[in-house]
Amino acid sequence: MSAPSTTPRSAAANSVWPRLEPLLPQISKPIQYVGGELGAVVKDWDTAAVRWALMYPDAYEVGLPNQGVQILYEVLNELPDVLAERTYAVWPDLERLMRAHQVPQFTIDAHRPVRDFDVFGVSFATELGYTNLLTAIDLAGMPLLAADRTDADPVVVAGGHAAFNPEPIADFVDAAVLGDGEEAVLEITRIVREWKAEGFPGGRDELLLRLARTESVYVPRFYDVDYLPDGRIQRIVPNRPDVPFRVHKRTTMDLDAWPYPKRPLVPLAETVHERYAVEIFRGCTRGCRFCQAGMITRPVRERSITTVGQMVREGLEFSGFHEVGLLSLSSADHSEIGDMCSGLAQQYEGTNVSLSLPSTRVDAFNIELAQELSRNGRRTGLTFAPEGGSERIRKVINKMVSKDDLIRTVVTAYTNGWRQVKLYFMCGLPTETDEDVLEIAAMAHEVIRAGRAATGSRDIRCTVSIGGFVPKPHTPFQWAAMARPEVIDNRLRLLKQAVNADRSLGRAIGFRYHDGEPSLIEGLLSRGDRRVSAVIRRVWENGGRFDGWSEHFSYQRWVDAAAEVLPGFGIDLDWYTTRERDELEVLPWDHLDSGLDKDWLWQDWQDALGEYEQDDCRWTPCFDCGVCPSMDTEIQIGPTGRKMLPLTPVNGLRVTSGAPQ
Repeated sequence: MSAPSTTPRSAAANSVWPRLEPLLPQISKPIQYVGGELGAVVKDWDTAAVRWALMYPDAYEVGLPNQGVQILYEVLNELPDVLAERTYAVWPDLERLMRAHQVPQFTIDAHRPVRDFDVFGVSFATELGYTNLLTAIDLAGMPLLAADRTDADPVVVAGGHAAFNPEPIADFVDAAVLGDGEEAVLEITRIVREWKAEGFPGGRDELLLRLARTESVYVPRFYDVDYLPDGRIQRIVPNRPDVPFRVHKRTTMDLDAWPYPKRPLVPLAETVHERYAVEIFRGCTRGCRFCQAGMITRPVRERSITTVGQMVREGLEFSGFHEVGLLSLSSADHSEIGDMCSGLAQQYEGTNVSLSLPSTRVDAFNIELAQELSRNGRRTGLTFAPEGGSERIRKVINKMVSKDDLIRTVVTAYTNGWRQVKLYFMCGLPTETDEDVLEIAAMAHEVIRAGRAATGSRDIRCTVSIGGFVPKPHTPFQWAAMARPEVIDNRLRLLKQAVNADRSLGRAIGFRYHDGEPSLIEGLLSRGDRRVSAVIRRVWENGGRFDGWSEHFSYQRWVDAAAEVLPGFGIDLDWYTTRERDELEVLPWDHLDSGLDKDWLWQDWQDALGEYEQDDCRWTPCFDCGVCPSMDTEIQIGPTGRKMLPLTPVNGLRVTSGAPQ
């Protein structure tokens, strides 16, 4: 450990723009590195006590719309003595030029070097972004390994859903935050501010120790992992007495007190989503056994209808977006979704503003909702997710949607003007057979027949989209074996043949799928332990970048790296992926507390194997999953009984209000 440095970071915080700008004409999409978007913030470096660089480890077009990063960016920049800027993964064309011209990883707000910041916060929605993390750390001029960093390097903090098992990147990150970030970043900021004001006492280790003592920031260097002779984990324990045995997730209650983003970022370049997005509630208790997001974000916490109305009004006025996305894991489950949609549709009737529910349960979509979503004549895409093709497999995954439910729902959409819907399924689910997957074709055929009959038109289409199942930590399926890629690929071939067996129906059905290979690697990363860090590093050294993009992903590169590294530990790729775990095995994330009781998860896994359904605890007695008592939280749902009403137009302009009636 180096001696504490008291040299102000501002001495090195010069813009790299003069070196970067000459490189931009030589690359694709240079505008993504320019910055200056509406909503962007540039603050004075020297007046900031704490400085954050926030990263979504993917390209600008994917990273900029990310709701989590936008919220933290705004929350931090509202503090007068705190500065937050954004950085994204750079494409390989710019990476090569940056290395050749010694341009470091930079923020796009003021083009400052990432290494000059106090905290480098990285939000992971998927594990396939891990190699991009290594690129950013290396381009920043920081040591790849956290153990090699000095006081001159920022603290690298991982967050997001994939941080609920940060063990595969434990060698590369200094800390990880589990759960909601709004209050967590404020607490981290306070600790860093005080440590710096005191003159950096104890150096980097002391700062990390102060973070660990909160019991909600995980610092991997303070924990040791012991292994059994067969490769399984024996135990994970603190290596010093003043850090907790378990680290707990953060849960932000009362979302009305956190109405972010207020000033959404408006992209300069095309992005995957261009809309004003409002998270109408957080958490889900439907109990889909494959869904990590639903499990780790419990309990349900709704935003009130009036806060949603106010956020939409102010967000649209600021941004000029023409679409409002009402976001959540299952937006139609909000207790006031009908009044919410009708209120917004009424306010913006006659304008070019459209509403969308990016995630809609089959059994929650109805004719009233369809009419409100299409009231102004613009219909955004509709996606429904039965997830499993057969009723049997839907019982296994606890996604209880019948074929009749699906047909009734899509007919409602078709008769209300939609001509295309997307149906999402998974392949490779526990206990799945070929027959379960082939029922997807029968369901798609029936959708087209029913749509044609209901509308009297043959201009009806649906797209069947198939994703590979990946067992995730903190879910009942965390013990499950994965299907091998060749099994998934064979089932997808059979399914495509079945879809096209009836040419009249098949030509109306689009078919999109992800083959089994990327899913297997995601499975390695999602349930891996610290030994997987060496695989990630080898893949990165061999050119691995943007593994979430099919054109950049190389299955062989991952297989080769695993074959080179893992046998040294007495294990292999199959050991992490296609092996079923038993009840007593210590899992790499057992010391990281999502609030869910492990015994309850195991029993739900047994219920899945018995094809037993579990109800939603919002409307039934508690099932003792453990979240509410262990996290000292509770379900927060309406109804509030309030409405969103338009005010009288003034001077020909429609003025709207989110005020209660």
